[in-house]
Amino acid sequence: MGDQIKYLLDESRIPKHWYNIQADLPKPMPPVLHPGTMKPVGPDDLAPLFPMALIMQEVTTEREIEIPEPVRDIYRVWRPAPLFRARRLEQVLGTPARIFYKYEGVSPAGSHKPNTAVAQAFYNKVAGVTRLTTETGAGQWGSSLAFAGALFGIDVTVFQVRVSYDQKPYRRALMESYGARCIPSPSTETEYGRAVLAKRPDHPGSLGIAISEAVEIAAQREDTKYALGSVLNHVLLHQTVVGIEAMEQMQMADAYPDVIVGCTGGGSNFAGIAFPFIGAGLRGGAKPRIVAVEPAACPSLTRGKYAYDFGDTAHMTPLTKMHTLGSTFTPPGFHAGGLRYHGMAPLVSHLKELDLIEAVAYHQTECFAAGIQFARAEGILPAPEANHAVKGAIEEALRCKREGRSETILFNLCGHGHFDMQAYMDYTAGKLTDQQYDEQELAMALSGLPSVPEPA
Repeated sequence: MGDQIKYLLDESRIPKHWYNIQADLPKPMPPVLHPGTMKPVGPDDLAPLFPMALIMQEVTTEREIEIPEPVRDIYRVWRPAPLFRARRLEQVLGTPARIFYKYEGVSPAGSHKPNTAVAQAFYNKVAGVTRLTTETGAGQWGSSLAFAGALFGIDVTVFQVRVSYDQKPYRRALMESYGARCIPSPSTETEYGRAVLAKRPDHPGSLGIAISEAVEIAAQREDTKYALGSVLNHVLLHQTVVGIEAMEQMQMADAYPDVIVGCTGGGSNFAGIAFPFIGAGLRGGAKPRIVAVEPAACPSLTRGKYAYDFGDTAHMTPLTKMHTLGSTFTPPGFHAGGLRYHGMAPLVSHLKELDLIEAVAYHQTECFAAGIQFARAEGILPAPEANHAVKGAIEEALRCKREGRSETILFNLCGHGHFDMQAYMDYTAGKLTDQQYDEQELAMALSGLPSVPEPA
C-alpha cells in the first residue's frame, strides 16, 4: 500500500529478548568505581540498592537477555507500539525525506518508561522486595513505576523534583491514583533533604538531589530497594524493545533509516531506539547517523566533561564515567523535566567518545514550536521532552530539502504531552522563555568533580 501510515505488529511479535550493546562495543566501557575505595565495584557493593538479577544485567556482556514471560505478558497491554510514517508532516515541510516515528505514548503511563518499570518491579518482586523508592523529574518515570508497583503489589515512594512537582500536578495525581506516595524534593523526610533546605529553603530541586533522597531511604531498610528510570545499563537494556520492534516495522515499510534521532536526558529512550541499529552497524550492517538532541539549558553531551562523577548530589552512589555538568549542578526549571539530569548515561557517553553518535542542543521555545507544528500535522501533541526529538527530526528533514536528498529519518516519539498542558498554554500565551543555565555555577560544579586516579 503506497500511502500506508502506520505499521503494526501482532502481540506475538513482542521481542523475546532485550539487546545488550555491550556485546558489540569495539572498546569496553570504563569500570564503575566504589566512592570510598575508587576501585571497581562488585555485585555485593550494589546489593543494598538493587536485586541481584538487575545487578547481573548491569555488568553482563551477553548480547541477548531473555525477557521473562510475566514481563512480556504485561507488555502486551501496549506493545508492540506502533510505527508511523509522518506523511502530513513531510508535506508541510516540503521535504523529500521520509519521516518515521516510533510512538511510545500508547503505554498506560503515556511514555516509554513502563518498558523498564515493569521489568524492575518484576525482578524486585521475585527477590521479595516490598517497597521501592525512586526519583522523578516531569513524572513520567514516577508514574510508570507507580503503575508497575500496583501490578506487583509493591509500595512505591517517589521523590519528585520540586519545580516539576509544582508545574505538573496531574502527573502527581496519576502517581497517587496508582497508589504511590509522591513527595516534593528536597524534602524534610531525609537527612540530606533537610540539609539542602537548611541552606536554601526555596530550592527548586534537581534529579541529583531527588536520587540522593531515594537512595538514602532505600539504604536504611532491608525490605526496600531503589529503582532508577534512566542512566544505568540495565535500564537502557530494557528500553531496546523499542528499537527491536522498529527494525521489524521498518522492514514492513521497505525502508531503513539513514538518520535516527532521539531526545536525551539520562539516555534511556534514546538508547531504546538507537542501540539495536547501532549494534547492527557494529556487526557489519548499515550505519545510520545517530543524533542525540538535548536541552540547551542542561547540555551534558555538548557542554559537559567526560569524567568520573557521582550520579547523585549527596555523593552516595558509585562513580561512573560519563558526560557530566557536575553532580552539584542545578539546571533552570525549564519544562522538559525528564531531561534535567546533570549527567548522561555512561553507555551513551561511551558511544559519543567512540564517535558513534552525534549530539546537538536546542532551546525549549524552538522545541515547543516544533511540537506544535508536529501536532497540527500529525495530531499527537508530544511531551516537552519528546519535542526535542521532533525538533531534531524536522531539522534533518529541512536539511534534506536544502540538499535535495531523499533520506529516511526515524525518531522516537517517547511520550505524549497530555499532562503538560500548562506548559503549552504558557507557550501559546508567550510566557515561555528560553532559560539559560548559570555559567559560573557550571564552572563551579565542574571544578568540584571527584579526583580519580588514572588506571595503571
